[in-house]
Amino acid sequence: MPTLPRRQFLQTLAATAAVTGLSSSTAFAHEGGHDDQPFQISLAEWSLHKSLFNASSGITNLDFPRVAKEEFGIDGIEYVNQFFKDKARDENYLNDLKKRCSDVGVKSLLIMVDGEGKIGDPNKANRKKAVENHHQWVDAAKSLGCHSIRVNAASGGSYADQLNYAADGLRQLSEYAAKQDINVIVENHGGLSSNAAWLAVVMERVGMDNCGTLPDFGNFRIRGGDTPQTFDRYMGVQALMPYAKSVSAKSYDFNDQGDETTIDYLKMMKIVTDFGYHGYVGIEYEGGRLDEFAGIRATKALLERVRDQLA
Repeated sequence: MPTLPRRQFLQTLAATAAVTGLSSSTAFAHEGGHDDQPFQISLAEWSLHKSLFNASSGITNLDFPRVAKEEFGIDGIEYVNQFFKDKARDENYLNDLKKRCSDVGVKSLLIMVDGEGKIGDPNKANRKKAVENHHQWVDAAKSLGCHSIRVNAASGGSYADQLNYAADGLRQLSEYAAKQDINVIVENHGGLSSNAAWLAVVMERVGMDNCGTLPDFGNFRIRGGDTPQTFDRYMGVQALMPYAKSVSAKSYDFNDQGDETTIDYLKMMKIVTDFGYHGYVGIEYEGGRLDEFAGIRATKALLERVRDQLA
């Protein structure tokens, strides 16, 4: 696997070591956890994106709570705003969605927000506009009973400039969200956000209790193309866990033993739980060989097996 050039790798390694030694004030999200289990299992809506984008499937965002509970026995869900993009301010729609959750005993955990502008935009006015675009999703998360919105730390400019821009935008948004007791959490999701050492420094610069991370097991490709850069996934999750308020269990494919073919789930989940995290871990299946329903079930079975081993 292509890795960072030696000098940059050593720099990020040092930064990671420093970060993982910090005692962060960021509290973990423990909604729905049980004392007798190391972690709970939730379902990220993106796992069903092919079905949701296909009108003939008969599944819409309003069906997501029922599908999660009836098809997979999962009681915690993570929305993606793409599937109800024009409904953030629709009170009737949100009340209907909330009732559907209540009817089947499902808890709304977070909304993954995309397409609302760069929170770390180099242009100050554009950055402010992007932050304001996210306000409606903070409000929607509050209405649905979520604990967080997941955002992207997209930016531009030099490494140091992007630290400043992203921290500024996230601080602005977190200040707004704090008034409603909502967290703003950042996923490693491409660009410098997939450099876990960079993102950890951003968290330190924001320095707010309601601003944290959503470590994703799979999104550590910083750059593709002719000179690809990746960040070690295990080091990356370790660097982001001190700030984690949710965790994303990415999966792609499985072998005959039911193990994920690219990610050591036992190793990964031991890192997660060693940090004292016992909240929800969201299934995010993105594979192509198994259909979405089979992939979700395979990921859930693997997480349950790992949970038993850790217990």
